[in-house]
Amino acid sequence: MRTSIVGRSIVTIVAALLLVDGSLQLASPPMMVDAMTHSGFSADSGPRVAVFTLTCALLLIIPRLAPLGAVLTTGFLGGAIATHFRIDGFGSPPQLICLGLGIVMWLGMVLADRRFRTFLPAGLNRRSPAEWPADEYSRYP
Repeated sequence: MRTSIVGRSIVTIVAALLLVDGSLQLASPPMMVDAMTHSGFSADSGPRVAVFTLTCALLLIIPRLAPLGAVLTTGFLGGAIATHFRIDGFGSPPQLICLGLGIVMWLGMVLADRRFRTFLPAGLNRRSPAEWPADEYSRYP
């Protein structure tokens, strides 16, 4: 029970960071417009990217839709890493931030929901699905 609370807290923090980022992109201050044009996007693409960022964040917040949000966020962060790789090479701060955010998000997902632990190697997965409590799948109505 404690691990699921910690996991949901971690996922919520990641979602909050995405909400802040999406809100800034939606507002399109000059700093964000400069960053978008430096990345090779048009100056008016901030609000369009913001819609996707905010959608990912909102999906992460809703426990039943969090797995979908995690997959979409992984794709979004991967695209950001690829964009920065093209511009700055490997290991730039934006890439490391995106990578760290993705790792932390999936750590939270694994802690929040035991079903994700089945994807881990056997030594890290302490219980098989047959040993889960019966209400595990119905935890989020």
